[in-house]
Amino acid sequence: MEIIEIKHPLIEHKLGILRDKKTGTKEFRELISEITLFLCYEAMKDAKTYEEEIETPITKMTVNKLNENHYVFVPILRAGTGMIDGIVKMIPNAKIGHIGLYRNEETLEPVKYLFKMPKNIKDKETIIIDPMLATGGSGCAAIQMLKDEGVKNIKFLCVIAAPEGIKRMQKEHPDVKIYCGKIDDHLNDIGYIVPGLGDAGDRIFGTK
Repeated sequence: MEIIEIKHPLIEHKLGILRDKKTGTKEFRELISEITLFLCYEAMKDAKTYEEEIETPITKMTVNKLNENHYVFVPILRAGTGMIDGIVKMIPNAKIGHIGLYRNEETLEPVKYLFKMPKNIKDKETIIIDPMLATGGSGCAAIQMLKDEGVKNIKFLCVIAAPEGIKRMQKEHPDVKIYCGKIDDHLNDIGYIVPGLGDAGDRIFGTK
């Protein structure tokens, strides 16, 4: 499995503000969106383009364009929806799917309650988005759901990843590339990333 940790001074700067417990809901949302722009930029480096002839104010020329309809971005609810704004700023016509999961308190495994995808999902490049890759349970479950639908080209974008989540994803889905803003140190005994930034969903939606 390939893991791309995007090392950039602007991401480091924005992560520093994002992690601060004094950062409010509005700024937290904006920072998640801004960091997602960097993640999307990196994940699309191998995107295929097609040629099209246009006319500038000076002359005709051939330009390269992206087939935006070929890409589907899939947030894992609910925190993943906080990254959609950054995605559509980069690729306005990208299709958006949704995966909803909750954790079974007895088995601690994710349970599906929503799976809504665009048509012909198996023929598209699909990119799962979630701010945190902690235990890897939700991420691995989401990937498997897409594979069960016949999707073969899958990437995973997150703001922060824990080594434990990366290890699990490497074991269960070694064919999926991970793009992250930062690999943190470890998970604590209740499954939070350390140093992390707390509960991303609560901070995005102001529910804590």
